[in-house]
Amino acid sequence: MYDLAVIWEWISFSVRWLHVVTAMAWIGASFFFIALDLGLKKSPDTLAGVAGEEWQVHGGGFYQIQKYLIAPENMPEHLIWHKWQSYITWVSGAALLIIIYWVSGELFLLDPTKINLSLWQGILISGGSLTIGWLAYDHMCKSRLSAYPTALMLILFFIILAMSWGYNQIFTGRAALLHLGAFTATIMTANVFFQIMPNQRIVVADLKAGRSPDAKYGKIAKVRSTHNNYLTLPVVFLMLSNHYPMSFGTEYAWIIASLIFLTGVTIRHYFNSLHSKGVGPHWTWGVTVLLMIFIAWLSSVRPIETREDAESRSLTRYEQRFVAAEHFDEAYDVVIGNCSMCHAREPAWYNMKWAPKGVYLETKGDIAQNADQIYLHAGISHAMPPPNAIQMPQQAREILIAWVQDAYSDSR
Repeated sequence: MYDLAVIWEWISFSVRWLHVVTAMAWIGASFFFIALDLGLKKSPDTLAGVAGEEWQVHGGGFYQIQKYLIAPENMPEHLIWHKWQSYITWVSGAALLIIIYWVSGELFLLDPTKINLSLWQGILISGGSLTIGWLAYDHMCKSRLSAYPTALMLILFFIILAMSWGYNQIFTGRAALLHLGAFTATIMTANVFFQIMPNQRIVVADLKAGRSPDAKYGKIAKVRSTHNNYLTLPVVFLMLSNHYPMSFGTEYAWIIASLIFLTGVTIRHYFNSLHSKGVGPHWTWGVTVLLMIFIAWLSSVRPIETREDAESRSLTRYEQRFVAAEHFDEAYDVVIGNCSMCHAREPAWYNMKWAPKGVYLETKGDIAQNADQIYLHAGISHAMPPPNAIQMPQQAREILIAWVQDAYSDSR
C-alpha cells in the first residue's frame, strides 16, 4: 500500500510550489505597477484625463501604457483584473499553514519549553491572531489616522513588533517568524479583497452606468496598495526564514524579524525614489547594511536551552508515544550514531555552527518529537544523512521505518 506519509509530503510540496508561483506573480505585478505609477510622464499629446504615460520595451515589442487620473470616459471591452495572484497566494499559504503548523503542530508549532499548550489552543491562537491583526489594521486605516500616513505606518510597525514578540513567547522560533509573515500577508491580501477590489468595482459600475466615478475610491485603493508595497520584501524574508535557523534559532528572533521590516522600508524607498525621480537616495543602502550587520550579530546568540535542559524536560504525550514504541532503543542508537553530530545544540561537525534547519536530535525527547521527519528523510528516503558525510546502511534505515510504523500501529 502506498505510504500515507509520502502522499501527505507530496501534498505539502505541491501546495508550497503553488504558493511560491502565485507569490512570484503577485509580487512581480506589485513591483511592476508601483514602478509604472511612479515613472509616468506627461507628453504634449497626452489625452484629457490621463495622468501620464510610459513607453516600455520587452520581448522584442514596444508598449505604450497610459494611466487615467480617475477612469476613462467609457468602459473598455477588455479589462484585466489583477486580483487572483493575491487571492491564490493567501489561500495556498493558509493551506500550507494548516498542513505544516496545524496538522503537525506538536513538532512545528508548539514549544513546550516556552509555554504548555494543547494543540487546539495553539491552533486557536494561530488562526485568531491573523483575524485580529487585520481588524485592528483596517480600523486604523478608516480612523483619523488615515490623514497621517507616516504616523499610521509607525503604529503598524509597533504592532508588528508586538506580534513578533508575542509569537516568540508561545510558538517555536520557526513558527513564530512564519506566523508573523502570515499576519502581514493576511493584511496585504485583505487590503486587496476588502478595499482595493471593491473600490475598483464601484468605479467600473459607474462607468457602465454612464456616471462620473468619484476620485476618492481610487485614492483609498492607492493608500492600501502603497502599504502592500512596503510590506512585500519582509514577507518574502519570513517565508524563507524556516530554511535558515540563524534567523529563528535565537532568543532575539523577534527582534530580527522586526528589523527586517525596517530593511524592507529602506530598500523599497530607494527603488520608489529611483522610479519617481530617476535617482534613489544611496544612504538607504548604508542603513540596510548596518541593519543586516546588527541582525547577523543578534543571530550569533546561542539558544537558551542546553542539552542538559532538554534531557531534564518531561516528555510530552506526543513524544511518549514514540519513546514507548517497539524498536525505539535501536532507533535511538541509529540516530545518535548517524545524525546527532550535526543535529546538536553545539554541532561537532567541522565548522558547523547551527543544527540544519534548527532540528536537534540529541535526547530521547528530541528524537521522538522529530519522528515523522526522521521517517521521511532518513527512513524511506536517503536524503539524510548526506552520503558524503556518513554512509548509513539500509539495515539502519529499516530500523527507523519499523520504529515509526510500530508507534502509529500501537496508537490505533
